[in-house]
Amino acid sequence: MSVTSLDKDLDNLTLTLVADFAAPVERVWQLWSDPRQLERWWGPPAYPATVEEHDLTPGGDVTYFMTGPEGEKFRGWWRVATVDAPRSLEFTDGFADEDGVPNAAMPTTANRVTLTERDGGTRMEMRAVFDTREQMEQLMTMGMAEGLREAAGQMDALLAA
Repeated sequence: MSVTSLDKDLDNLTLTLVADFAAPVERVWQLWSDPRQLERWWGPPAYPATVEEHDLTPGGDVTYFMTGPEGEKFRGWWRVATVDAPRSLEFTDGFADEDGVPNAAMPTTANRVTLTERDGGTRMEMRAVFDTREQMEQLMTMGMAEGLREAAGQMDALLAA
């Protein structure tokens, strides 16, 4: 697995994942920019994603759902803030109801993904920033940290294919 660290910082309200891949930046970027590739790794293995909308431009939306082992659907959305292909992406990530409407009762996270060349491959850093400690603790209790580690861990096989 290429995930080299996963750091929960309660003082700064961040969760930061670092992964190193033996693939060029442009190839790792495709795992974000191609919705068919994104859905093959976004979400833990037992909760595969289906991307419904994928507008990776500033102000654009990405909508998706994850299907659980019992067939239940968990919907989510991104609102894209900035894109500097193939180097970085910033977006807000949130939960949605069964109709795909953002769920204001659930926390959102501000996310920044950076891809940099490193040792002939790519280092990917994903940093999620939470609004409050309570929201961070809520998402950690729901399994966000382990889910992120498992999701990113699926990227190796896609890059090797």
